[in-house]
Amino acid sequence: MTDIKKYEGIIPAFYACYDNEGKVNPAAVRELTRWFIEKGVTGLYVGGSSGECIYQSKEERKLVLENVMAEAKDKLTIIAHIACNNTADSQELAAHAESLGVDAIASIPPIYFKLPPHAIAKYWNDMSAAAPNTDFIIYNIPQLAGVSLTVDLLREMLKNPRVIGVKNSSMPTQDIQMWRDEGAMVFNGPDEQLISGLVMGAVGGIGGTYGAMPELYIELYNCVKSGNMAKALDIQNDCCRIIYKLCSGHGNMYGMIKEALRIMGCPDCGSVRAPLAELNENDYNIANEAAAMIREAIAKYC
Repeated sequence: MTDIKKYEGIIPAFYACYDNEGKVNPAAVRELTRWFIEKGVTGLYVGGSSGECIYQSKEERKLVLENVMAEAKDKLTIIAHIACNNTADSQELAAHAESLGVDAIASIPPIYFKLPPHAIAKYWNDMSAAAPNTDFIIYNIPQLAGVSLTVDLLREMLKNPRVIGVKNSSMPTQDIQMWRDEGAMVFNGPDEQLISGLVMGAVGGIGGTYGAMPELYIELYNCVKSGNMAKALDIQNDCCRIIYKLCSGHGNMYGMIKEALRIMGCPDCGSVRAPLAELNENDYNIANEAAAMIREAIAKYC
């Protein structure tokens, strides 16, 4: 029986950590993991979009997860995103993740080719079979994957006893209600509407901007759970304004987040990997503005 409690709360999506040569930096991975532990988050989602997974090799993804687990095992709930664009590599990462003792593995659907639902189900079930003792979470992000989870596909996947839920990054919060009605645990994906997702029954959130301001999202979550919806809405509004600022530059948002974290004295995670756009000169001003907004909001609410 799945322990739902360990999945409740705020689970930041872990950022890719690179050195000055653009290689994965194990020391920075460990430092960032320790920083998240100190912040009091529920867990970490490792190897997803924020981790720049599609631009990393299998070996790099293994290296990242190994160093996260070296610091976080038995301290945080760890969900390892293990999808590759072929089944065999995904299975290899699934087995590796299980060997490290992660709490769950997760996967987007296959991208590029538009596969029929039965082929997507086989892809997911095959990787779940490679980690038979580990929970499995479907990652529904149709705006990037090009494929939307359907009720019929979810029902088919729930025949697999290891499938426990959905990381739902589609924009309609109605989807959260639909997946819940089918018996799935649901994580809110779009950071801009965490409050709405929690009201619709999400057990918590997994998000790419949570790592930039974990204090704010933890406080938002606690406010919703305690019924202080007015404060929760104020925090959500300020989080959205910060997100818009982080997305307003020339460079990729994750690069902006990493720079804002560095400005605030957090671990230096380096830049982003090409073809993601690096920051330009003006972006450093924007990152400073975002960092100031984050500091101000934390002082205001936390």
